Amino acid sequence: MTLATASARTLNIGPIALDVPVVLAPMAGITNTAFRRLCREYGAGLYVSEMITSRALVERNETTMRLIRHHESETPRSIQLYGVDPHTISEAVRIIVAEDHADHIDLNFGCPVPKVTRKGGGAALPWKSSLFSQIVTQAVKAAGDVPLTIKMRKGIDPDHLTFLDAGRAAEDAGVSAIALHARTASEFYSGFADWNAIGELKQVVTSVPVLGNGDIWSADDAVRMMQQTDCDGVVVGRGCLGRPWLFGELAAAFGAESHPVDATLGFVADAFRRHAELLVEFFEDEDRGCRDVRKHVAWYFKGYPVGGDIRTGLATASSLAEIDELLGQLDHSAPYPGADAEGQRGRSGRPKRPALPDKWLESRELAASASEMMRGAEIENSGG
Repeated sequence: MTLATASARTLNIGPIALDVPVVLAPMAGITNTAFRRLCREYGAGLYVSEMITSRALVERNETTMRLIRHHESETPRSIQLYGVDPHTISEAVRIIVAEDHADHIDLNFGCPVPKVTRKGGGAALPWKSSLFSQIVTQAVKAAGDVPLTIKMRKGIDPDHLTFLDAGRAAEDAGVSAIALHARTASEFYSGFADWNAIGELKQVVTSVPVLGNGDIWSADDAVRMMQQTDCDGVVVGRGCLGRPWLFGELAAAFGAESHPVDATLGFVADAFRRHAELLVEFFEDEDRGCRDVRKHVAWYFKGYPVGGDIRTGLATASSLAEIDELLGQLDHSAPYPGADAEGQRGRSGRPKRPALPDKWLESRELAASASEMMRGAEIENSGG
């Protein structure tokens, strides 16, 4: 693996001082406590929870209350909230602050999933500029001394871009940082992220950090993004799937202390085993933890000489003993396979027409008739 290096870089998000300008992006079903702990063991930065639905938090949904827990080793603690109603989001923020659940709160305005955008949530919401400003302003006020940030996309599609207006509004509202996934909702995860848009936002937002997100598959990519856009930090999502040690490589690239990585098959097998162990601890159930790690098998072993039988076994294992037996059959001395293990991983797909509420694009203001409909965007379960 080649590894570009940059001059030592740190990042301040409000009162939070990070040794490296790196943030783990929230990913549904992925960035639970187990995965955050694993990534932190390899590197440094800020590690954000799965997306938490504000209404579910206010109603103290059992699953949601479990998802907002942090292990004692996690510091600073970070939670991402999603919602469409200013009052509900503010109440969720107040709960987090009053009960000391987190040191940092992020608001999601970037989710492109149809079940969210068709109700006006996620990446669709910044199009309604007044509603967006109300949500962010009230959330910042409710957060008090706890830094609050936002994560958003460029807009709904190339004809309905919102990132510059939303960036200015969020800065005026007092957020501590702004992250941009440099794709539109219509692009979903397809094609290539438009890093130029990150540079544009950086020119407009000058008083708080601007973070770039999109197509960071390696430490080299992170260094190039910051050099090309002048952004203040990077947000890493799909690039760390099956590669939690990427955060160690990022730490090294930005001048922080880290251990060199020699990603032999044995190294990867140990990381996979550790992930499974942490999931078992998180769920307090060995079968459930081993079932949850199954989704990670293809990501961890991409490009490595792991036969179909072993891959199938790992994707069906229900105990740590089964996982140990299968991992023991691997050639742990097999070297890092280079390009075959690199590049894109996770969701991609093709561009698609965003699912939006009826007549959503006719005005930047929210029609009174749409308010009740939007409450349906606040789905009961978190992390979706």
